[in-house]
Amino acid sequence: MSRFRLKSRDYIGDRKGKLHYNRQLFSAIASEYSLMSGVLSFGRDIPWKRRLVERLPELSRPRCLDLACGNGDFTALVLNRYSEAEVTALDLAAPMLEIARERFAEDGRVSFVEADMNASELPEESYDLITVGYGLRNAPQIDRALKEISRLLRPEGVLAVLDFSRWNRGDFFELKLLRFWCGLWGLIRSGNADTYGYIADSLARYPARGALHRMFGEHDLDIIDSETHILGIIEAAIALKRST
Repeated sequence: MSRFRLKSRDYIGDRKGKLHYNRQLFSAIASEYSLMSGVLSFGRDIPWKRRLVERLPELSRPRCLDLACGNGDFTALVLNRYSEAEVTALDLAAPMLEIARERFAEDGRVSFVEADMNASELPEESYDLITVGYGLRNAPQIDRALKEISRLLRPEGVLAVLDFSRWNRGDFFELKLLRFWCGLWGLIRSGNADTYGYIADSLARYPARGALHRMFGEHDLDIIDSETHILGIIEAAIALKRST
């Protein structure tokens, strides 16, 4: 990839800065996103996503939303699990969304939206299932993103989230380890540790797992299943929107 110059700590401390940084970063890494997701996860990224989708409840002809869809991994897995599903794939970065468009060019079940996940402007209570792969942590405002997700889900709709996860306490070692591993690959790929080292910076500003679960509940999203990977550095969680 070409050199990426931005430093995450200069941008991700406020909403507008984080939105700008995310758009620039994911536009820059779009072509290698699949490769590096595999490298950084020791080849486990797709198996984690597949296992999460396999744990979802049975749904009949669901309307689905893949938030921060990236190259469309969750979209593909959802369509494989629910053959009669319709999926709206949403992403902030146009180059990333273009890769997903090419991937599903001949599949009429998929539509695409370029938007900020915090303010999608999609219809209220219009989805049975929402998936988010590594996107919630990157949302410009986590609380606002959860509010938007809850708005978009119908009552008893399902949310599936795969993301890096902060330990409930004593996460200094976790953040240092991520900063080293991801930063190393940032240097290798672009000459800028923050190209992938941003993961540790964004995780440091993300609620610890227990606090995050409580935030879900504040937006009528009840965790019904949670599984962690790599000593709790990754969490795959499923939540159900409360009936009102």
